[in-house]
Amino acid sequence: MDRIVECVPNISEGRDIDKIERIVSVIEQGEGVKLLSYEPDADYNRTVITFVGTPEGVVEAGKRLLKAAYEEIDMRNHKGEHPRMGAVDVFPFVPVKGVTMDDCVALARKLGRWAGEELKIPVYYYEYAATTPERKNLATIRSGEYEGLQEKLKDPRWKPDEGPAEFVPTFGAVVIGARDFLIAYNVNIDSQDVKYSKTIAETIRESGVLIKSKGGKKIFGADGRPVRIPGRLKYVKAMGVTLDKYNITQVSMNLTNFHVTPPHIAFEAVKLEAEKLGVHVKGSEIVGLVPLEALVLAGKFYSLKEDREPPEDPDELLKIAIDKLGLSVLEEFVPEKKVIEYMIE
Repeated sequence: MDRIVECVPNISEGRDIDKIERIVSVIEQGEGVKLLSYEPDADYNRTVITFVGTPEGVVEAGKRLLKAAYEEIDMRNHKGEHPRMGAVDVFPFVPVKGVTMDDCVALARKLGRWAGEELKIPVYYYEYAATTPERKNLATIRSGEYEGLQEKLKDPRWKPDEGPAEFVPTFGAVVIGARDFLIAYNVNIDSQDVKYSKTIAETIRESGVLIKSKGGKKIFGADGRPVRIPGRLKYVKAMGVTLDKYNITQVSMNLTNFHVTPPHIAFEAVKLEAEKLGVHVKGSEIVGLVPLEALVLAGKFYSLKEDREPPEDPDELLKIAIDKLGLSVLEEFVPEKKVIEYMIE
């Protein structure tokens, strides 16, 4: 393929494997698209799906996936650790090869118009596809989550970008956009008490932590916005979550610009904050796919940290990164299934 777009839709189902497979199976039912991976998580009750294809192919696959999720998932019964707004919670388009961000914005809006007209569901655009600055941030759009959506839709400020401003109880709403490559990266904390992960997340994430009064109320600045203590790391979104499956908690992060904050920098920051709190890091995991470059950077970092000349072979650097980041602690990290360049070949 000369023109490649990556799509990473997240669906709000991570426990019913048969249902997940029925939804995922529709992706490759058309031409010009390849399913790369899907990763269910029972605690999050969420599945991250990754596929690539031609611009035309990914839009058609997106239509099929949205329709399948609409038919299969009932949000009235959904509970999980991860924030969510709808059956297909978020659907980003990412330029990979031969396409621009503007191309991806056009694709996002094409899919959004279809979803609003055909499925009659509320659609919001985010990141580069956002129609207003206030809607650029996914977390802002998703505030209140599914449970608060019915009331939110009554507010003229939250009129959907596409579709009716009407609550669809079984589906909720979908957020569609165009963004740079995002790495979903979680660092494991060897404690069942989620307060440590939450504290670390607030300390390192770019948005930092809200300052509150003694009565627990937000404090607002002269600009009318809540006052925050900024976090340590740029281009990092983070929260603390429980992972019952392994009797641990996680600092769950989205690294939205891995050239500025790659996984190894985030890992070292979490490790340092954990030590301050008297808890320990127990490896990490990458959800979905990762660019080879991000792990090559980690391999070089840890080689130099041990006063070794970094090897020239990318595969050797990859092995170092997997070891030092503890990427196989929870489940084996298989490069052929996790590194996007290996998957496209």
